[in-house]
Amino acid sequence: MEITANYKKSFIKAVILANKEICTYIDEKITLNDYEYTNINGFGGDNSLKIDLIFEEIFIKHLLEFGNIYSEECGFIDNSKKTTIIIDPLDGSNNFYSQIPYYGTSVALKIDEKIVAGFVTNLITKTIIYKAFEDDVKYYSLINMKEFTPLKTNKSKIAIFERAYKYPKICEKLYQNNIKFRTLGAVALSLSNTRDYEFVLFAGNIREFDVEAALYICSDLYIYRTKDYLFITKYKEKYDLFKEIINHF
Repeated sequence: MEITANYKKSFIKAVILANKEICTYIDEKITLNDYEYTNINGFGGDNSLKIDLIFEEIFIKHLLEFGNIYSEECGFIDNSKKTTIIIDPLDGSNNFYSQIPYYGTSVALKIDEKIVAGFVTNLITKTIIYKAFEDDVKYYSLINMKEFTPLKTNKSKIAIFERAYKYPKICEKLYQNNIKFRTLGAVALSLSNTRDYEFVLFAGNIREFDVEAALYICSDLYIYRTKDYLFITKYKEKYDLFKEIINHF
């Protein structure tokens, strides 16, 4: 499918505006009622918060014209298009519920079974990291509503291991190799920002909503993926070390 320049520009703008509306909702409209569970399991299998559904509605309003919708809460909305937008309307729902300031959103665009754009938003810093249509990775401020270049040292002493609590033997191996790590609780957010860490490791059930946008954003890095593990790093030596470690399991 041929993507026009206008489609590309309009899609990027729509994702930005959807995330801006979500930030505005958090700042100006949120109530205690939004923190309640619906007791309805979303398509992804988790009990949805009311805020999950509110954010999903915002994304659908802005993005439905661009293709089919495949979202963690509602599942698949078929518009008979060759384009599908994969959405996690609230990455890190448990953090949000617990008022831990680390959660965001994730949007990926798939055309003919290939991811061509990925956007992950940190709703605390109001920053989008994205890569779209084979362009460079970019950063966008939802405060100033413009692109910016973040100050980065390109140094880190910390790795991220999401769901580490379920894998004590891997934790022990990392400790034996003098690797310090944290579990932050928002998978897409952690994976998309791998460049800021020694590596990011995600173990367990790997769902499209969690990883597709981040994988595209990090497509130039070293990626090791199986049905149980997703490991991303900018360091070749860390990539080789993890492959050696994982052979023990």
